[in-house]
Amino acid sequence: MRIGLSGGIGSGKSTVSLLLVELGAALIDTDAIARAIAQPGGIAMPAIAEAFGTAAIGPDGGMDRARMREIVFGDRDAKARLEGILHPLIGAECERLAAEAHASGRPIVFDVPLLVESRRWRAIVDRVLIVDAEPDTQVSRVMSRSGWKEADVRAVIAQQAGRKLRRAAADAVIFNEGLSLAELSSEVQALWTEWMGAARDNR
Repeated sequence: MRIGLSGGIGSGKSTVSLLLVELGAALIDTDAIARAIAQPGGIAMPAIAEAFGTAAIGPDGGMDRARMREIVFGDRDAKARLEGILHPLIGAECERLAAEAHASGRPIVFDVPLLVESRRWRAIVDRVLIVDAEPDTQVSRVMSRSGWKEADVRAVIAQQAGRKLRRAAADAVIFNEGLSLAELSSEVQALWTEWMGAARDNR
């Protein structure tokens, strides 16, 4: 079973991914992979430096993520160049990690922030799980945890797929609004039990 997990910034997707790991899933976090390959000495850094110059490189020699956000939000061509560098490398690492997880027999959860936007993931996964929340809730969560300004959070939300489009791509939606951690965990558990049971029945 391959599950594609996604949701807007501040939706609670990362919490759901950890709950799935507790239930036995192998987690492949594409955002974590993207950060790793763009760290100092990361395999993406030579291409990033060539494409964007020193303006995109932080003092430590890794990609300056805040500066890169500014660059790509204002320039579609720059965004496409960055994705052209990162996505093939992320894809290759995902498949390497997926092969390891498959050998262990564990279900795999791919945590993909831009799952709906990239579209290719629908053919890769068996199920798509979307974590959803109201935009105002997303904003307050991100401001609380990261210290971002409201305008910056709303700019990110505007760049991501809309809630309607994201929900339409889902096999299941968890509406993470007003739920306690215990209630969220219960919803995840119920969905996990249902999907794992279906996977066993289809063997």
